[in-house]
Amino acid sequence: MAGMDAFIDRLDPDMCVVTAAADGDRAGCLVGFACQCSIEPVRYVVWLSKANRTYRVARTADRLAVHLLTREQRDLAELFGGETGDRTDKFARVRTRREAGGAVVLEDAAAWFVGTVVSRTDGGDHVGFLLEPQTWGAREDTAQTPLLRLSDAVSISPGHPAD
Repeated sequence: MAGMDAFIDRLDPDMCVVTAAADGDRAGCLVGFACQCSIEPVRYVVWLSKANRTYRVARTADRLAVHLLTREQRDLAELFGGETGDRTDKFARVRTRREAGGAVVLEDAAAWFVGTVVSRTDGGDHVGFLLEPQTWGAREDTAQTPLLRLSDAVSISPGHPAD
């Protein structure tokens, strides 16, 4: 894979926090594999690690919430990327509200949407969740603030190992 590193190492995607709620449980994690994948109809895909607790909750969730963070919100990125929900109630430390279908939305996120899970695709060590946006919102005070990118979060030690 060394040759592929020359390509991948140049990428600097936006990071997001994905939250899932199902069967009375909730979870959330920092995600670097996510993007819009269709214009009409609008579709967005997020890839969750099979090692992650959020994936285990998302397997039975009807909806997921996807949140953009600004560079100034590194503390949220550290909480959702550096802690595991297996040991920590991340939601006890943030302001949340319930949205469409019981999805958990982080109130301080720069922007967010709740999407209905259209399909799930196995991609190896991650599973892609194809989402149809249902409801969304944004904080106007962060509209011109740079988003958190991989290069801003690369030093966060993951709450779960990658394998």
